[in-house]
Amino acid sequence: MKVDFGNTAQDYARHRAGFPNSFFERLAALGHVRPGDRALDLGTGAGTVARGLARLGCEATGLDPSTKLMNEAKGLDAEAGVTVGYVEGRAEATGMPDSSFDVVTAGQCWHWFDRPKAAAEARRILKPGGRLIIAHFDWLPLPGNVVDATEQLIIAHNPPWKVAAGGTGIHPKWTIDVAMAGFQGIETFSYDLDVPYSHEAWRGRIRASAGVAASLPPDKVAAFDEELGALLKRDFPADPVITPHRVWALTCWSPA
Repeated sequence: MKVDFGNTAQDYARHRAGFPNSFFERLAALGHVRPGDRALDLGTGAGTVARGLARLGCEATGLDPSTKLMNEAKGLDAEAGVTVGYVEGRAEATGMPDSSFDVVTAGQCWHWFDRPKAAAEARRILKPGGRLIIAHFDWLPLPGNVVDATEQLIIAHNPPWKVAAGGTGIHPKWTIDVAMAGFQGIETFSYDLDVPYSHEAWRGRIRASAGVAASLPPDKVAAFDEELGALLKRDFPADPVITPHRVWALTCWSPA
């Protein structure tokens, strides 16, 4: 399945709930991110993690292959009153100098990378003692809830997407990636929270997913969206609809 999030950049920026403030507060409280840190956010997309790092006082840069998404990110940065630099590039070969960052992050994107190469590149550009943070903010498809019903509808319209359905929001394989790259002090944490979405926003959020507008042609996206709207009205009439999510993060540090 060929995926291009640039095809859904506006929905992506407008409707995808970014990482919650509590995630950044926890990173700061644990000492993983500090004011003045030079931070590079890999696969930054619409800049949700880079923006959060900038709010914490970091000198943040976002890197992504999609200029469309980063252009949307700049508008969101202006609304938030923060400054983030953006660079077109890929996680496996950033083009950044050796030992040039205190923090490297990857939010909601590690699975899109050549993971061993991305881990090795992160270690190369981190200073000794620099921190790598891999994080996810995943919806949870529980039996009978709106997420589960939505996933089944995506599969009906785009069967290859089935491999991505049914996630738990926990990503143990990423610990192997960073260990093989030589990172130390590997830790993980997770916690759950409910996210309210209006019917309009949920439809936009789903259009912005890999299984819909990022991989389907416009006519099929329109057909899917119409059917999702009918499903919400029929089976989940409460507006907003409550969607369970899980924050999961891996932290580690680069030795000398």
